[in-house]
Amino acid sequence: MPNTLVPGPDVVVETEVKHSRFLAALRRVETTADATAFTDEQRRLYPDARHHCWAFVVGDEQASRAERSSDDGEPGGTAGVPMLQVLHHRDLVNVAVVVTRWFGGIKLGAGGLVRAYSGAVAVALDSATLVHRERREVFTLAVGHGDAGRVDAELRGRGVSVLGVSYEDRAVFTVADRDPEHLASVVAAVTSGTGELESAGREWIDA
Repeated sequence: MPNTLVPGPDVVVETEVKHSRFLAALRRVETTADATAFTDEQRRLYPDARHHCWAFVVGDEQASRAERSSDDGEPGGTAGVPMLQVLHHRDLVNVAVVVTRWFGGIKLGAGGLVRAYSGAVAVALDSATLVHRERREVFTLAVGHGDAGRVDAELRGRGVSVLGVSYEDRAVFTVADRDPEHLASVVAAVTSGTGELESAGREWIDA
């Protein structure tokens, strides 16, 4: 089961190795374009740094997953790939990491660089909050506008994942649950038996 970062601000952690500063920044991303934009953003934020090494894994489905990395001028294989391996070790998807380095005047050697870059990512992940990703059956549920607030609160209160709501002629919730039978019983209870679930396929969601 893959993991990802909970939605929220970037996770940014700084480490130091032999006077070189390493700033690791993590962001949840949904596309490769998001990951590339994140790297470009970090470059603009820290133009005085010597290296901006990066790695990302995007895609819940293993068959279509995209993953890339860059050493950005460090010796080949000493930054991007070790960073990517840390993401693999934590079973992470939809995550990009950029490690920005300010050289401290002491060369670290190939092994030292590998440890420094992978260690920077590991420290940042240790301070991050992760969530599992699961592929679940998704349904829609339409209720009257006057009942929408109460139904929303009761669904969430009973452990149902409310993925979104749109307001048209009626309020239409998109919902998911590990157990469709449990979901049906909850919906029956909160709508007094009037609510009807309609299948909307399967999606990867935060569990």
